[in-house]
Amino acid sequence: MSVQPIHYRHPGDGERVPRTVDGIAGALAAPRRMEFYRELGTAPLERAEAVLRRWWCEAMLDTDPEGDRITAAALDGTLPQATIEDVLAHRQARGLPLE
Repeated sequence: MSVQPIHYRHPGDGERVPRTVDGIAGALAAPRRMEFYRELGTAPLERAEAVLRRWWCEAMLDTDPEGDRITAAALDGTLPQATIEDVLAHRQARGLPLE
């Protein structure tokens, strides 16, 4: 069963990082920004969306004020989790897509 951290910010809840190339690039530090551009620039067209999704997640974590605490908790296995059913119910209650 898949899980999400219970503090997960759903897209309709407001985002720190716009889901655009410029939004993602602007949220990353210079070395990571160059890595993002290299990966996106060399990705076949059918992989571009997956690259953007991955780097958007990286940018969201990088800009999270609690990012260091969340990373440490994930690495030591103490990060609170929610079931996928809870995440889907949260999205459905807000009228957000479930796919």
